[in-house]
Amino acid sequence: MKLIQRPIYTTRIIPFINKQVIKVLTGQRRVGKSYVMLQLMEHIRNTDQQANIIYINMELDDYIHIRTHVDLSAYLKDKFIEGKNNYFFIDEVQEVQEFERTLRSLLAKGTCDIYCTGSNANMLSGELATYLAGRYLVFHIHSLSYQEFLQFHQLENKLESLLLYLQYGGMPFLPSIGLREDLPYEYLRNVYSTILLKDVVARENIRNVSFLENLVAYLADNIGSLFSASNISKYLKSQKVDISPQLTISYLRALSNTFFVHKAVRSEIGGLKIFEIGEKYYFEDMGLRNAIVGFNQRADIHKLMENAVYLYLKQQNYQVFVGKLGDKEIDFVGDKNGAKIYVQVCLTIIDESTANREFGNLLKIEDNYPKYVITLNDILIGQGKDGIIQKNLIDFLTEQL
Repeated sequence: MKLIQRPIYTTRIIPFINKQVIKVLTGQRRVGKSYVMLQLMEHIRNTDQQANIIYINMELDDYIHIRTHVDLSAYLKDKFIEGKNNYFFIDEVQEVQEFERTLRSLLAKGTCDIYCTGSNANMLSGELATYLAGRYLVFHIHSLSYQEFLQFHQLENKLESLLLYLQYGGMPFLPSIGLREDLPYEYLRNVYSTILLKDVVARENIRNVSFLENLVAYLADNIGSLFSASNISKYLKSQKVDISPQLTISYLRALSNTFFVHKAVRSEIGGLKIFEIGEKYYFEDMGLRNAIVGFNQRADIHKLMENAVYLYLKQQNYQVFVGKLGDKEIDFVGDKNGAKIYVQVCLTIIDESTANREFGNLLKIEDNYPKYVITLNDILIGQGKDGIIQKNLIDFLTEQL
């Protein structure tokens, strides 16, 4: 099996090989966590031919007998070889009840170098945080970036390829299916069903599946819109669905826990205040979003552009917020170790009034961090104006931030 390298992730993880800290790869189901793990194994074998690697994939029937930490510890009992470097990899570790007990024991004994993947954020806030605080590192794996999409699908970097990315998204298995007719959406709808039923409904004990599906459709249709649980509930009531804001919040949290959608909260620019009301939601994969509600290029293009920019900032390891400056809004504020980037997204700038609106909010920010206006056209009005850079989306998604 040929592995297409994803160095954006492996180069972050490799420096921690053989360090006594658990490496946790998180992310939505089917975004390629397992393949990043396989690439790490390949790297280890190439650098240490005597390495003893134990690999468990909890999605395979081969390991159906491993259900609890007791089962896992029993399985591993005779797997490690004294005198060799031992490495333990386990996929979808959250499928093992109280898995953290086994990992803590292995770590305490210095038995092996540990790597695991998981598709639920509760694993970090609950299981791992309780037993292994300060002894694990998290690496978030995302669906393909636009650059990876070009590489995986062997496409040229041009507008047609960008539109395919916005339409079909970046699930790594799609090159095996091809981007033609309705085949990609058949696959994506199956992935969506698996995420919804296995990762959300079953793990989060969701009872009102119909409401959950309506909520997903609402999020898909309102990418980039500021709203609250109360507003969503009011909308659903207008559709004859009577759901409380509290239940809406609970279901939104469940969707976020699986990394299916991401919440971008509002943050005061130049201050420390985080606003608890009024956030935006973006999808981990745009193809999944389009498989749910359909793809209408004319109506959806700006929403998908904004989603693509959000994802790219996350893929570049930024924390991403919606910026608030008085009564003005900045689409995205990215923060990476204190260094910031500000981004406005606009479909097109065809006149001076549009330019003034998009550039104007950025001009009010009184610092020297990079500021961008991202468009889908090449009509450059005000490029470089007071240090603000206008870029085409295709160029922004292919530069190293």
